[in-house]
Amino acid sequence: MDTTFSPEDEDFRALVRDFVENNLPPEYARIVAEGGYLNKEQLLDWHAILRRQGWLAYNWPVEFGGTGWGPVKTHIFDEEMARADAPKVLAFNFKMLAPVLMKFGSQEQCDYYLPRMIDGTDWWCQGYSEPGAGSDLASIRTTAVRDGDDYIVNGQKTWTTLGQYANMIFCLVRTSNEGKPQAGISFLLIDLATPGIEMRPIRTIDGGYEINEVFFTNVRVPASNLVGAENEGWTYAKYLLTYERTGIAMVGASKKKLTRLKDLFAEKSRSLSVHEKALLAARIARVEIDLANMDTTNMRVLASVAGGGAPGAESSMLKILGSEIHQELDSLIRRVVGRDAQALRSGEQAPAGATNAAGVYFNNRKLSIYGGSNEIQKNIISKMILGL
Repeated sequence: MDTTFSPEDEDFRALVRDFVENNLPPEYARIVAEGGYLNKEQLLDWHAILRRQGWLAYNWPVEFGGTGWGPVKTHIFDEEMARADAPKVLAFNFKMLAPVLMKFGSQEQCDYYLPRMIDGTDWWCQGYSEPGAGSDLASIRTTAVRDGDDYIVNGQKTWTTLGQYANMIFCLVRTSNEGKPQAGISFLLIDLATPGIEMRPIRTIDGGYEINEVFFTNVRVPASNLVGAENEGWTYAKYLLTYERTGIAMVGASKKKLTRLKDLFAEKSRSLSVHEKALLAARIARVEIDLANMDTTNMRVLASVAGGGAPGAESSMLKILGSEIHQELDSLIRRVVGRDAQALRSGEQAPAGATNAAGVYFNNRKLSIYGGSNEIQKNIISKMILGL
């Protein structure tokens, strides 16, 4: 199912593979392989390793401090990182906010914030969803009222991933109630150390702590932290979400997970009944075909934005396919390992012979919900591609 690459591309793959083998701390790879999360210090350490190589902002243009790689090199890099169980770079910094600032932010905002992402000064989190405004983001109620040179922000955000590590949050806020709901939304950058902000943890179904709810009470934010124009935030939000949804495709991670599934199936199949073995073999073949097809689609989308554009409605296709394939792989791994699919509490290590397959399965039920639920993505495809 591998895509054909040129000899030059394969040389680059060898370079990345050699770098990872010689620089990725084994402990970090173990945590990723077991479905865990690096803590803040560990992830910033991995960022520093990539930064010294010049590969931290690997998806950025050269003029903003990135590598300037095209879609093929970017794809190869992602594949090799996933193959080695390397931690992903912080998406909120490098793959979500950064493209928005490059496209819509002021020169001053780019000059100030982009270097701070690279050197580790700023850890960003996302303030989009609210109670009652998840996939229907146009229903947000967090307000930002202009008061001289500041905005006064009041409201609540939820499902704020890794907010406990962040010092900054980019938020959708309501600055007007005139016209359509989408027309009154703005995009605001907020320092989490500002008085009036409270962050509370939310425990996930697997017992982990990766998401939060954030409360804003009369939070004063400089008007200079507004990205683009007031009431135009819906445009910027959609632009960001196309990058987020494309990232949720997780082609490289799914390839690595498929390899692991096949190895586990070969190891465990002797204990399965003939009927169960045949059923699982058919499901594995089906998901491998689906992944190969998605890999091709993903390459086409990457190539289409190589000139600096943003993914279009195709990102919704990738989001649906990627999340469903990843969830199917999780389900199959859990099925293959049987009673060894032990759900662990965050921070626990699996006993000999056991895995955290159940914990990973439960946690990844979120994949078809966040970034805009798959049902919403189907609506987007129907409207923007099929014209319905």
